[in-house]
Amino acid sequence: MTAASPIKSERFALLFAVMLVAAAGNTAMQSLMPTIGRELGVPDLWVAVAFSLSAVIWVLTAPYWARKADRRGRRALMRLGLYGYIASMLVCGTVLAVGLSGRIAPMTVFIIFVLGRAIYGGWGSASPPAVQAYVAARTEGDQRTNALAVIASSFGLGTIIGPALAPLFIFPPLGLSGPLIVFAGIGVAVLVSVALFIPDDTPRSSPRGQIVAYPSIGSVDSAAPTESAGDERQELRWRDPRVLPWHIIGIAGGHGQAAMLGVIGFLVIDRLNVPLAEAQQWIAIVLMAGAGASLLAQWGLIPRLRLDSRQLVYWGSLFSAVGAVMVAFAGGAYGTTIGFAVASLGFGLYRPGFTSGASLAVRPTEQNIVAGMVTSVNGVAYIAGPAVGVALYQVDRSLPWLAIGTLMLLLALWVWLRMKPSA
Repeated sequence: MTAASPIKSERFALLFAVMLVAAAGNTAMQSLMPTIGRELGVPDLWVAVAFSLSAVIWVLTAPYWARKADRRGRRALMRLGLYGYIASMLVCGTVLAVGLSGRIAPMTVFIIFVLGRAIYGGWGSASPPAVQAYVAARTEGDQRTNALAVIASSFGLGTIIGPALAPLFIFPPLGLSGPLIVFAGIGVAVLVSVALFIPDDTPRSSPRGQIVAYPSIGSVDSAAPTESAGDERQELRWRDPRVLPWHIIGIAGGHGQAAMLGVIGFLVIDRLNVPLAEAQQWIAIVLMAGAGASLLAQWGLIPRLRLDSRQLVYWGSLFSAVGAVMVAFAGGAYGTTIGFAVASLGFGLYRPGFTSGASLAVRPTEQNIVAGMVTSVNGVAYIAGPAVGVALYQVDRSLPWLAIGTLMLLLALWVWLRMKPSA
């Protein structure tokens, strides 16, 4: 932040930490879920359902919290989101510790675990739009754009930090529940700091809180909150020909990415055939490689290549297809990691292409509406994508990866043939 900013650097760092800890803790849990399921003896398909549930709830509740962030009390919403995050981590970590000790049945453990995930999806989504609205209300012009870009980057950074730190916190007697308890403690520290050092709102302006996408491995929510022209409400329908092609792109590619994330942990466990503790370390390595490749695409390649939305979707879909096929035929950890990184790089190009394409297709006064549509489309994929991927995986380990490759190749072909180059 520059000296002209009304937000002190220490306070800005704390706002960054609110976003970072949520993304890191959530993706750390995502990286642990396949190992947790195998340790408890829970069917893989149910693990995929739990993977999806909090994302779906996040998408349903995020618009509500985004509207709340337009008013006073943004600090209160940050705290509410942190309460939800901490409660979720403690519920999941505690029931897991008890379950692994054999005191309650595995299915009971998993049901409570799923409820804990639902807490995060319902209340954890309150913090991101509140943080972004808080920053937006205290900055202007280019300063606002730069500040919001830095805040949004915390989600991408968290997707690397979470899986990287998770194996370090697996220690006796907590075992696999250790990372969840530790990340809950980090959340408590951030919550106390917010209560002590972030003042209540007295915003100079009232920009809307962004409906932030669910934090997932390698995702970067690079969009900044937009301001509508007054309170004018524009009627933008889902079937509007300007946005319908982008909805198709978002749903198709989103299912490919959701299925990939739902299956990769199980593939690493089964392909390496090593003890679960060692497999968890390899899961973290693979996910970190994917997150790093996705960030390379979004922070490094996109600003330099200057591709338009159609080109981003086209090339991203091709890279995703190639990476998925590489994973399908990989023989070990190295090939799996490289293939997953290539696929993640592709999705790192595809997703900003889909998001920007939908945004550029409509008028400035329709930006808030289309942003909500984009978030909904992103969430739709997590309703069925992970479960379908795991169902295919139970038939054959390579089948979901071949299906993802085929889907993304067909998407690239459709974009090449049907989308105009100026789109």
